[in-house]
Amino acid sequence: MPDEQQLEAAIERLMDAERFAEAERIVAQAAPQLQKVLVAALAEGGWFGEPHENETLRAATVPDPDERLAAVRALLAEEARMGMMVGVAVGWALSEELRSDGGRDQTRRPDQEGDT
Repeated sequence: MPDEQQLEAAIERLMDAERFAEAERIVAQAAPQLQKVLVAALAEGGWFGEPHENETLRAATVPDPDERLAAVRALLAEEARMGMMVGVAVGWALSEELRSDGGRDQTRRPDQEGDT
């Protein structure tokens, strides 16, 4: 697990447009599979269950138009924050899997069995 300084340095490196563009390219290739993981993680965390449905209904039915708009914006902002946090966690876990021996062993194709 990286310490705080290592994490800050890594985030700073991501601000380099070329480095980030490469990460975006890799993620775009994996997006369909990663989306499945993200949806499952959000569902398991209860983000799209009954409480979310209730909050959506509450925001959409606020009588005052200005308050309704504020409630919908707040809901969308919270959804974006949660999606980002879960997405980062999924990316972090994927990175760990790719670095681990277990991850490499699990991603071997059948035609690679026995190769060293």
